[in-house]
Amino acid sequence: YKLRSLTELEQYIKLNNHLPEMPTTAEVNKEGLDLATTQALLLQKIEELTLYAIQQNKKIEKLEHKIKDLNYRTRKIK
Repeated sequence: YKLRSLTELEQYIKLNNHLPEMPTTAEVNKEGLDLATTQALLLQKIEELTLYAIQQNKKIEKLEHKIKDLNYRTRKIK
């Protein structure tokens, strides 16, 4: 998937009040809900969430490494 940045995703949700590619409440009320399509969309969203979680974990690991490095450097200076 080509993921939007979390900032872009947040802006989309604030503007549209729903996740991208997901039908709006009004659309569901008017047209009904196709269970197979909805299941496929939900699976896509789960996969996207997994990719976001992986991205966030990588950022956390980098920050933890930087913190350890800074702590090491600080101890050396003292």
